[in-house]
Amino acid sequence: ASSFNSVLLGISNMLKEENLEQLKFLVRDHIGKQKLERIKTGHQLFEILTERGQLGKDKANYLCQLLRQVQRDDLSEKLSNWEVQTKKICPVPQDKLDIATEVIRDNLGRNWRKLGRKLRLGETKLDSIATRQPTDLEETAMELLKEWRKIRGPEVQTKELIAALRDCQLNLTADKIQEKLEQKGLSSSVVKYLQYTSVAPSFTG
Repeated sequence: ASSFNSVLLGISNMLKEENLEQLKFLVRDHIGKQKLERIKTGHQLFEILTERGQLGKDKANYLCQLLRQVQRDDLSEKLSNWEVQTKKICPVPQDKLDIATEVIRDNLGRNWRKLGRKLRLGETKLDSIATRQPTDLEETAMELLKEWRKIRGPEVQTKELIAALRDCQLNLTADKIQEKLEQKGLSSSVVKYLQYTSVAPSFTG
């Protein structure tokens, strides 16, 4: 988080006074007049946007758009570049998730609602995804997984996705994920988990 804050501070320091006034004008419908009057620096504005859930390490798009609107494409690019760099330096679990996401995007098709229910996304959330992506099934799958990752937060794990796919009888897609993980040498913990959670034969009686 600190590196993100330092990027924001750098952007704040590079804002001209007229840029700040223009940004305040653009967000006036979301932030009360009294709060806006107290904002004297960019980082004070960014702090309020963060409190309102409109800015964060994974939510930089809104600020990027605002910066472009006040003709500060250089600062928008600075923020975008930070996002790109952080996505490149991902831990292994994130790599696993990215591989699983890619396979599901390409193979899920019309089964996305079924998977969404297995991942415990409510009907309201699923309807919202359908409204945002009414025709493109690949984008629908991406939206679904983005929502799931948002809800699960740091607990999100690839093995849950594979287990959910198998519960939906989407074994081919689950197999493809495991194959890709094996090719990358990332599959051991996932396979072990699935062996433990699969139904074992009974030896009693």
